[in-house]
Amino acid sequence: MAYELKTKETDHSVVEFIEGVESPKKREDAYRLLDLFTETTGYEAKMWGPSIIGFGSYHYKYPTGHEGDAPLVGFSPRKAKISLYFATGDSEREKLLKDFGKHTTGKACVYINKLADVDEDVLRQLIIQSVDFLNKTYPKS
Repeated sequence: MAYELKTKETDHSVVEFIEGVESPKKREDAYRLLDLFTETTGYEAKMWGPSIIGFGSYHYKYPTGHEGDAPLVGFSPRKAKISLYFATGDSEREKLLKDFGKHTTGKACVYINKLADVDEDVLRQLIIQSVDFLNKTYPKS
């Protein structure tokens, strides 16, 4: 997430973006994720770049001097899979993922085929864990 400098918050419509998702099932999952992330974080959904729906934000600064802003958590209903964006670097994430359901992981993403493959309660815990971890790691000044 943090390495994507091109990913900045935009004023584009989240609903218009979701309506543009080709697969009806993926579109339905995106609306359910929108509700889950909004309810769990208390943040309004915002578009980050052309395809990430993000919630909240934090400012990061690395020892190298590289810095920027990123959403605390987010998701993107992509063609192949749904990408879920959670904080990396917290061992709690790995524990929660053991009970999450069918998924794969990348550097900063967790990928699912469909929402029915995963446990929504664990998803809520992952969202809360990520927001808490990032707020502690990058406190607002």
